[in-house]
Amino acid sequence: MTDGPVREYSWAQVSARRLERQWLAGPSQAGAPSDIVRAMCGAHAQVMTAAELSVGMRSTVLSRPDVRNSLLEGGSLARTFGPRGTVHLLPAADLSLWTGALAALPPNPALGQFLTPGQTDEVVAVIADVLLDAELTVDELTSAIAARTGAWAAEPVMPAFQTMWPRWRAAMGTAGFRGALCFGAGRGRTATYRNPRQLIPGFRPADAGTALGWLLRTYLQAYGPATPAHFARWLGVPHGWAAGLFDGHRGELAPVIVEGSPAWVPRDDAAAITTEPTGVRLLPYFDSYVVAGQPRELLFPGEASIRALARGQAGNYPVILIDGVVRGLWHHRRSGKKTEITAELFGPASPPQLEELAQQAERVGRFLESEVRLTLGRVDIGGHA
Repeated sequence: MTDGPVREYSWAQVSARRLERQWLAGPSQAGAPSDIVRAMCGAHAQVMTAAELSVGMRSTVLSRPDVRNSLLEGGSLARTFGPRGTVHLLPAADLSLWTGALAALPPNPALGQFLTPGQTDEVVAVIADVLLDAELTVDELTSAIAARTGAWAAEPVMPAFQTMWPRWRAAMGTAGFRGALCFGAGRGRTATYRNPRQLIPGFRPADAGTALGWLLRTYLQAYGPATPAHFARWLGVPHGWAAGLFDGHRGELAPVIVEGSPAWVPRDDAAAITTEPTGVRLLPYFDSYVVAGQPRELLFPGEASIRALARGQAGNYPVILIDGVVRGLWHHRRSGKKTEITAELFGPASPPQLEELAQQAERVGRFLESEVRLTLGRVDIGGHA
């Protein structure tokens, strides 16, 4: 049942709403990195330099050290496993809710070929314990886990990146989901891991029901209107499971229509949208705006669907947004204190748009603390894995 006629939105209105929610309508001078990451519903951080730039391009004043310092001891961000089991930056203040929700997701059946449920529970418990007062590398974790569980945990049986990982690593993402592990400060180029309790006094995952409702509302706040299929793709879960979660919270949601197709928003968020999408934005690899944004055919129209997607997957290319829609590619190459940016637009741009593109390039240079030169031309780069 609804309280009245179902509200209808154009794609331009949806784009305007998302740009504003994502700090992309006009990058603000105010706000900490954690505020920006919260608005993004997590920043994809498999490539840390791209994650830093994702945050930095949503502000006019944040520096790269500002973002990095947010991850240090007592900082406001945590780096851990998030949606789809990929590495994300998440606000430390929200980590209890994130882990409560992620731990309740259906397990990835592909990982069951390496560990039984009982073995997974055993490995996660050991990880949580050994990292309570230590910060360990993968190799150190392998030794510590095998010493407590047995040699089976260290057997190299898991194919990854032209090598074989020890069996226990099939439980690594689960350990992050359950709040047993997050990234540490690192040792040079080597990643380290620690228990979130080292960073957040009294930390523990929130109740699953409460956390899942929070995650659904948070996602719809950032990326709605959306459907269960969109939510499922973002989280990496079966569509039926996502549809069940929507059904369980149907009283909190309002149906809307976007370009003739049904979608959902939080009931208290179904207001009219009066703004228009504006602006030119440079987004780096794996920016959450495009990774989580749906429908793909509207966000990546025409040439963008061919050039800026990898077999339908978003994020593998740095993109140029014009009025909230992908309209080009860009690439930067840094050499010393100079950064060369090449930008390719898939269609004509107005003089004001070209000026804003130049301003965005300058912003990249300021964030990277380098001189920048912008060139318009074809961008031929392979998609990032």
